[in-house]
Amino acid sequence: MFGQKVDLIPAVNNQQTFAGSFQLNSETGISFKHSDSLKNEAEYLKSVIGVASNFNTQLRPPPGRKGNNILLSVNSELLEKGKETYLLSIKEDGIKIQGATRTGVMRGIQTLRQLFHPKFHAPWNVNAWTLPLVEIADYPHYEHRGFMLDVCRHYFDAAVVKEYIDLLAFYRMNVLHLHLTEDQGWRFASEKYPLLNTISSTRTELNGEQYGGLFTKEELKEIVAYASERHITVIPEIEMPGHSQAALAAYPHLSCTGEDVEVANDWGVFKEIYCAGNDSTFIFLETILDEVMEIFPSKYIHIGGDEAPKQRWEQCDKCQKRIKDEGLENEQELQSYFIKRIDEYLADHGKSIIGWDEILEGGLCDGATVQSWRGYEGGIEAANQEHKVIMSPTSHCYLDYGLSSIDVQKIYSFNPEPADPNFTNSEFIIGGECNMWTEHVPDRKTLDKMVFPRLIAFSEALWTSPSESMYPSFYERLQTHYPVLDKFGIQYGLEMVPVKLKDSIINEKTHIAIEHAMPEFKSMYKWRNENTIEEYENYTSPITLNQSGIFVVQPLKNGQFYGEEILQSYEFHRAINSKATYKSIINKWYTAGGEKALINGKLGSLDFRDGNWQGFWGKDLMTEIELEKSTEIVSVEMNFYHYANAWIVQPKEVIIQTSEDGKKWTKPKVVKLDKPAYDNQKKIISARVDLKKPTQSKHIRISAINSGKMPEHHDAAGEPSWIFIDEIIVK
Repeated sequence: MFGQKVDLIPAVNNQQTFAGSFQLNSETGISFKHSDSLKNEAEYLKSVIGVASNFNTQLRPPPGRKGNNILLSVNSELLEKGKETYLLSIKEDGIKIQGATRTGVMRGIQTLRQLFHPKFHAPWNVNAWTLPLVEIADYPHYEHRGFMLDVCRHYFDAAVVKEYIDLLAFYRMNVLHLHLTEDQGWRFASEKYPLLNTISSTRTELNGEQYGGLFTKEELKEIVAYASERHITVIPEIEMPGHSQAALAAYPHLSCTGEDVEVANDWGVFKEIYCAGNDSTFIFLETILDEVMEIFPSKYIHIGGDEAPKQRWEQCDKCQKRIKDEGLENEQELQSYFIKRIDEYLADHGKSIIGWDEILEGGLCDGATVQSWRGYEGGIEAANQEHKVIMSPTSHCYLDYGLSSIDVQKIYSFNPEPADPNFTNSEFIIGGECNMWTEHVPDRKTLDKMVFPRLIAFSEALWTSPSESMYPSFYERLQTHYPVLDKFGIQYGLEMVPVKLKDSIINEKTHIAIEHAMPEFKSMYKWRNENTIEEYENYTSPITLNQSGIFVVQPLKNGQFYGEEILQSYEFHRAINSKATYKSIINKWYTAGGEKALINGKLGSLDFRDGNWQGFWGKDLMTEIELEKSTEIVSVEMNFYHYANAWIVQPKEVIIQTSEDGKKWTKPKVVKLDKPAYDNQKKIISARVDLKKPTQSKHIRISAINSGKMPEHHDAAGEPSWIFIDEIIVK
């Protein structure tokens, strides 16, 4: 029953289909040659069939029964295309999977799984399964196809990690990069340094609650074994020299100051860092790495190396002595010394390091693999030095970014090899990774939503290395995988931002248009404000802006609700569509649409990247508004964004002047804002200037005075701050 073709992802290199089908039932057996050591793969296949069926397939010695048999074998002649190469043949009398190695056989098993009906992927009482007749020859384009999971900012337990290993295997990925230590938490249980297990693993949140999590060694061994059975390599990451505040909270003598610090309960980059001049630091790290190597058989250990502020080293006598004693030029070379010392230790134990592209600073150590995240440049530099490279640029590979930055099509277009025609060292690009940083991923539902379906697109980008022209085919195949994800219990998110709001001026009035990303998308809309909540209406044409409130859009895909409501706040006021003349330079990264942005009625949200916030870097905001005609004004109100972590700070004060002719101005009306809080809270702060009496004016001059450089106690002390503003509301 349930004979149904399931489209394959990643797309295979060569596939032929034939008329007819194969019936897998209680008479079907699984055979393998014992000399090929394929018992693990046979047991795995037996298990997945058994979960979905009311029968158990039997393992049979070779050559197996004639007909109605699944034969697994290793064929070393396939090694020319790599160890993951496989051949899958389904005929009416049986199934054959040949792999260049055991790993190739496992990849073939995963492709076989995708050919079953979606109901196969959950417990189901079925007597027989129908499979299409196919011949498949397949192998990956890139050898390293990874997924990085940060379990430090938010903790995900061993059960979740194992489920994700299953998903990686299903989509023929081969690396789980497990980010185990951070400023906000240490997740690797240590026998030699027990305070890491108690102090470093738990942080006190801003609301006073305790948040923590720790993998025992037994759990990590189980994860590694589980992954190994599915031929997934687990690469552990132990961050150094930066991103180490959690460890320093337990062992402050490893820092430059020796002062007590707390496990960080905030996001960002922190100046606390391992002391490079202290030999105890290296004894500590070498001991930890000994414990790591006991558990993780991977030839690679990831040592981080990214975002390591040098302020502490600059002020540390021990670090400065190390620079002098080792004949180093500066703190960048001290970082290189630090990394090389760890690299030498691991090399003595038969391991190689991977580090983020900052390990290029001060010189790269022999044998290091560079994971390039700040674009392609670091990877190009490393490849030109004949080092292996894993590409993970933020432009395509960061799953913590929203769909407005990286949607399914964007990640599908990822090519680990630079587009630069002068780049000639592609053989050193071994593949890529997509990264799931979890600062804003507090639970499993959010994790699934952020990872899927984008991870599926990533798997094809690296296995098949498709051209852009293949995206329509991929998109069509992807639709057939949602029932499979449903059976796996994955709470997947959207493929793209389904609709966008676009404002335009028609007949001197602002109109709101809803643009749909795909033909199958439609939408409904309504207004929600203090007085009323309207019923949904089907969108057919642009809507005139004639009221204040929240414009609510519900996207539809093929007639069904698709994702959550999209909310956009508007303020209908006197200055909409007037003329603005800027005396300040708008930052090119945060224009919000240009000179009409502050008088279009559109308000910003708590996401400062939503496209509605206009930014001014290190400068005051000064602009003049010319109304369409002289108008009685009673107040001018502005919204400012405040988020000290991103160096966005409310202004010191706001100054308003009005004029009837643009020449003679009223006395400045000044409103001073409260002293800003330099915490991690995102806030929208309103500044309202009420005129003493209604004033007839055509011109309004607005100034917002920048708060100045970031204060001494801030991690970005001395750096300029931003002013972010969304609208100038005139009433």
